[in-house]
Amino acid sequence: MKDGNFLRENNAKHFWQPMAHPAESLANPPVIVTEAQGVRIRDVDGHETVDAVGGLWNVNLGFSCKPVKDAIAAQLERLPFYSTFRGTTNDAAVELSWMLRDFFAPDGMARCFYTSGGSDSVEVALRLARQYHKIRGEGGRTKYLSLKKGYHGTHTLGASVNGNANFRTQYEPLMPGCFHVPAPYTYRNPFDESNPEKLAQLCLAALEDEIRFQGAETIAAFIMEPILGAGGVIPPHESFMPGVRAICDKYGILLVADEVVCAFGRTGDWTGSRHWGVKPDMMCIAKAITNGYFPFGAVMIGEALAEAFEGDGSGKGSIGSGYTYSGHPVGAAAAIACLHETERLQVKDNAAARGMQLHEGLLKLKERHELIGDVRGGHGLMCAVELVSDREAKTPADKKTATAVAKAAYEDGVMLRVSGNNIILSPSLIIEEADIDKIISAIGTGLSAAS
Repeated sequence: MKDGNFLRENNAKHFWQPMAHPAESLANPPVIVTEAQGVRIRDVDGHETVDAVGGLWNVNLGFSCKPVKDAIAAQLERLPFYSTFRGTTNDAAVELSWMLRDFFAPDGMARCFYTSGGSDSVEVALRLARQYHKIRGEGGRTKYLSLKKGYHGTHTLGASVNGNANFRTQYEPLMPGCFHVPAPYTYRNPFDESNPEKLAQLCLAALEDEIRFQGAETIAAFIMEPILGAGGVIPPHESFMPGVRAICDKYGILLVADEVVCAFGRTGDWTGSRHWGVKPDMMCIAKAITNGYFPFGAVMIGEALAEAFEGDGSGKGSIGSGYTYSGHPVGAAAAIACLHETERLQVKDNAAARGMQLHEGLLKLKERHELIGDVRGGHGLMCAVELVSDREAKTPADKKTATAVAKAAYEDGVMLRVSGNNIILSPSLIIEEADIDKIISAIGTGLSAAS
């Protein structure tokens, strides 16, 4: 590895970072992480911090999960690559498919289709939704519905169903036929409704109104995150996702659960859909499936879709999607080991306990700091702190303020993630009580410094 001087000199000069302005990265070079162990990371200057980001929602088992690393090394030695395109496959991909079928059976899933990551999984699921309706003789069902504030990756189709202008405006026009309805975002919503249950009903009514306006016979699928992640950690009322399921059933619309963030224990249950007692028609998974150690994802497919595709005799069921790295044997081996560890450690239980600890600690910070407008969480290790410059008016704090909080917290020993005026917290699911206390303390330090 090059030495620290070389890395500092070349930082942000030769590659563009995701979700950042190139000029901003040059003016404010990013932290260069060089080592990680457990839930801690160390930068090029040797400064160690607790990682409250969990890599990027994905390092559920921490940065030193030996069984996963050993599985990757063994697979590289035995079979570093072979394709799963028609006519060939590999043993790791086959074994993983059996495990995934078992893991997601309570969600009604029966098959999987491998991808290279979350954005790929969304793209494939939405394509399969259209294809399913064509197989059934309803080829007019081509439109998609989704939630404002939702995030579904950066491919063109995924960006089209995204509900945040930051991921859309610079790339428009996007795909036609994508429409958005209000999210059950209690702190900010067009209904000025702060009661979560009432808001859920208003959002469901808006969804049904949009379906009637568009024509149910034109709509292929509704896609949603069980708990909205990148949009600011927005947990809906417990009635919301079951209500969406009922409306989709009423109008013959497929429900696609984007579980890229939520699956594998993050919400305090094994999936976000299971957290709300809902069985979707498809699930998009990625991120924690390999603990972040290998780019990998999948679409989980429900029984009804599986029967439609496999029972098709017209040729319309032939899958026209695929990636060179779909079912990559190294990724599959990593996922097998990761699933074993995820279940052995029962990480969902720790996520629930530590998530409640984190949420309660953030609520106490809100009592002391006027900068905090809203605290969201209480469902596993998914929390957010929304910063405001005027609490009564709910005026969003500027990015400079949020960045100042994160900088001071980093100096105090905790890495935070800033998204607009939100601080998003998604630490590894193996995190311990003392580390949660450290995160809360460092955020307090950051808030004091920024104010």
